[in-house]
Amino acid sequence: MFLGQYTHTVDEKGRLTIPIRYRDLLADGGFLTKGFDHNLMVLSTPSFSDLTLQANDLSVTDQDSRMMIRLLYSNAVQVEFDKLGRLVLPQFLREMVDIHTNVVIAGVGGFFEIWSEDRWRNQHLMMKDSEKTAQQFMAFSLKVK
Repeated sequence: MFLGQYTHTVDEKGRLTIPIRYRDLLADGGFLTKGFDHNLMVLSTPSFSDLTLQANDLSVTDQDSRMMIRLLYSNAVQVEFDKLGRLVLPQFLREMVDIHTNVVIAGVGGFFEIWSEDRWRNQHLMMKDSEKTAQQFMAFSLKVK
């Protein structure tokens, strides 16, 4: 499970060092794609395969389905680490989500996200609003056992 958050920098070649705990969870490979909140997502190969199976069930005659399929596949690249545990964030993805130098890598359970530091700060501010967060989460009926 991907947990926690880490601040890192992207070098001039677009390389980003990924925490070793996250690399260990990607021993079978992974995929990098555009996220849904102006961020990037990294999914393990099994998780990406599950999404692929679900996407294959979508109707290509439905406009929203086609958009989801395009979003998922046209922005996806296979994750490959160099000897130093870095992966390359392709320029088109960096530009798409305004990633330049400083980023936050945030674990979100079954995958992790890569955010520009500024956009993560905004997300973090929203998460700190406990009253608003409690109201949003009431709809989920989450229970701790």
